[in-house]
Amino acid sequence: MMPGALPLRHLDLDLQSHIRSIPDFPKPGILFRDINPLLRSPEAMAEVIRQLGRFCDQVKPDLIVGIESRGFIFGAPLASDRKLGFVPVRKPGKLPGEVVGLDYALEYGTDRLEIQADAFENSPRVLVVDDLLATGGTAAATGQLVEQAGGCLVGFAFVIELEGLGGRQALPAGQPVEALLRYA
Repeated sequence: MMPGALPLRHLDLDLQSHIRSIPDFPKPGILFRDINPLLRSPEAMAEVIRQLGRFCDQVKPDLIVGIESRGFIFGAPLASDRKLGFVPVRKPGKLPGEVVGLDYALEYGTDRLEIQADAFENSPRVLVVDDLLATGGTAAATGQLVEQAGGCLVGFAFVIELEGLGGRQALPAGQPVEALLRYA
């Protein structure tokens, strides 16, 4: 088991062996969790989609929302696997047509997320997917944007959670949250 990693709960393939820890990246004092080895392994990717699929089956969404950009990597195959639609949430100016946007606070400044205005016809149940839950700011803003655009938020799913950064506390209370790998 990698230093700082919590025991796996229910995974059949050791996904932690496919996550590389890189000290002092992108700056000194940061221990970066690199998902690229996982992405290169078809078996590990299949396991991620299988495990996220179990959670998806519990919360029963109609659509998967992926957060730019690595949420696309996991969200689109999950949607395809579960025969659901996929909706990207993007940074400003990346989506054609009319969009709904939300400005949100970062540690130092603000950012903006956008979604196409017609993404959520008939108030679908929406699961938000991303690769990493750190401070939770972007995921929480995505949840707000989903609801602002007419979706019904049913949960959040992540491949990795950095528990020491308190991201779960930033997410809406009562929403189901799944993280396949958790690091202290």
